Amino acid sequence: MNLLVVKGGFHFFIFSTLNLIFYMKKSALGYCRVSTMDQAEYGYGLEYQRSEIQKYCKNKGLELKEIYSDDGSSGADPNRPQLQELLSRAKNDKVDFIVIAHSSRLFRDSMLSEIVYRDLRKNNINLISTSQPNYYEADGDFQRKLIRTILSAFDEYERSLIAYRLRNGKRKKAELGGFHGGFLYGYRSINGQLEVNEQEAEVVRQIFALKKKKKMNLTFIADHLNKTGVKTRLRGHWHPSIVRAILLNPVYHGKIRFGGKEYIGIHKGLL
Repeated sequence: MNLLVVKGGFHFFIFSTLNLIFYMKKSALGYCRVSTMDQAEYGYGLEYQRSEIQKYCKNKGLELKEIYSDDGSSGADPNRPQLQELLSRAKNDKVDFIVIAHSSRLFRDSMLSEIVYRDLRKNNINLISTSQPNYYEADGDFQRKLIRTILSAFDEYERSLIAYRLRNGKRKKAELGGFHGGFLYGYRSINGQLEVNEQEAEVVRQIFALKKKKKMNLTFIADHLNKTGVKTRLRGHWHPSIVRAILLNPVYHGKIRFGGKEYIGIHKGLL
C-alpha cells in the first residue's frame, strides 16, 4: 500500500491507494443492453457501452472475462437471455464485479433493479456503473440507498416516457395515413413509405379471391398455396394463421389501423 504523508502544523494528512488494491487481480463480467426505444431516443449503442466497460476495467486493473449483450430488449423484462446467463455465471464462477455503462442498462424497473442488486450483494458481487461513480457502493448507507432508489425510479419513468413518445409518434403518423412499420406481405417499405411488390401483390389478390368467390376456409387456402408452389416471403410454407392475418389487415384496402382505429392511407391498396 502506497501512502502519501503531508505534514502541516499539527495535522497529518494521509492519502492512500486502497481503492487500487481493492480492484487488483479481481474478475469482472460486463453487461450491455439496447432496446428500440433507447436507440430511437438516446442512441445508446452496444459498441459505446462495450467501449466504456472495457475502458473502466482496464483503468481499474480488472480481468474482464466476457461482455454479455441483449439487443432489442426492454429494461423492464427480467427474463432477458443474456442477462440471465450473466447473473448465473457471476454466481457460479464467483465473479467479483459486474460492470455496466449506466444503471438503466440493467433495468428500467426500480423494484427489479433493487431486488437484483441485493441478490448480487448477498453473493459478494459488486455492481459498477461506469457513468455513475459510487452509485452502487456503500450499500449499508441509507442515504445512498435513497439516492439509488430515486434514480432507479427516474429510469423507470424515462422508459414510460420514451414509450409514450414513440406510441404517440406512430399514432400521428397513422392519422396522416403513413405506415408505422412492421412486416407486410405484398409491399416493400422504402424510406418508411409502402410500395407495391407486384409478385406478392398477386398472391394477396388470389387469397382474397379464394376466400370471397370460392368460399374457401383458411386451411384450404393455405393448402392451395402450398400445393401450387407459392412461398411466403421467408420461403416458408403457408399456414392458416398467416392467411387470416392477411385477410384481416385493412392495409390491403388502402387503410392504416392503429390503436383500434382505421385511417385512410397514403399508400396504394391492392384490392
